[in-house]
Amino acid sequence: MNATPEPPFVLAVVPARGGSKGVPGKNLQPVGGVPLVARAVRACLGAGLVGATVVSTDDPGIAEAARAAGADVVPRPAAIAGDTATSEAAVLHALDAYQAMRGRHVDVVLLVQCTSPFVTAADVDAVAAAVVHEGADSALTTAPFHGFVWRAQEGPPAGPGGDAVGVNHDKAFRPRRQDRPEDLLETGAAYAMRVDGLREAGHRFFGRTALVRTDPARVLEIDEPDDLARARALAPLLDPAPGPVATGTGLPLPAALL
Repeated sequence: MNATPEPPFVLAVVPARGGSKGVPGKNLQPVGGVPLVARAVRACLGAGLVGATVVSTDDPGIAEAARAAGADVVPRPAAIAGDTATSEAAVLHALDAYQAMRGRHVDVVLLVQCTSPFVTAADVDAVAAAVVHEGADSALTTAPFHGFVWRAQEGPPAGPGGDAVGVNHDKAFRPRRQDRPEDLLETGAAYAMRVDGLREAGHRFFGRTALVRTDPARVLEIDEPDDLARARALAPLLDPAPGPVATGTGLPLPAALL
């Protein structure tokens, strides 16, 4: 009798550096009374397809908050913790560390950002499902976007201010919203990737990429103090009612094994 194949194992990685120029100590800043890193961890732990959640950080305070929220912690080396380090580098490092420590093969890895305070467990599950169940190689959260995008062109003939050109439209023709093709905005909240494809490509978008639609009202990325103030104002309106969340081990992955 043939054994039932084991379902793909999904690991969620939350990159959370200690340094931030725009908002000092950003990933520990509270929104709705919960540090940003803990909000991301909660979304991952609440997702049914996620088998484990890891926070990659170079900051002891973030590590403590991540463990308290129920995540495993991977200490991030300084070489991939600077301003120019990519999220993909942190994800691959955390992936390798988790597999070495837990002895568990990972099939699909997620990148979930602390800077999107209103990411939900449903968002995380949706990008995971696109890869696990729907045959995508990579996936990302998006939201409908109907804005007209403009870009300033420097130089003559318009002088120092340059000339303005339409990026996603012809400025000489302004169609009605219903007559335009719908654009989708990358929210920056959650991404899913087949592990083998990520290793081969070295970046998060490869193969067939699925666009997972999310609620545009929840789209907010915290890069500046004004973004943080806006998130705090919106939290009472957007946060779900308090309730139990799933818990992980909350154990650190020893640095000696990384």
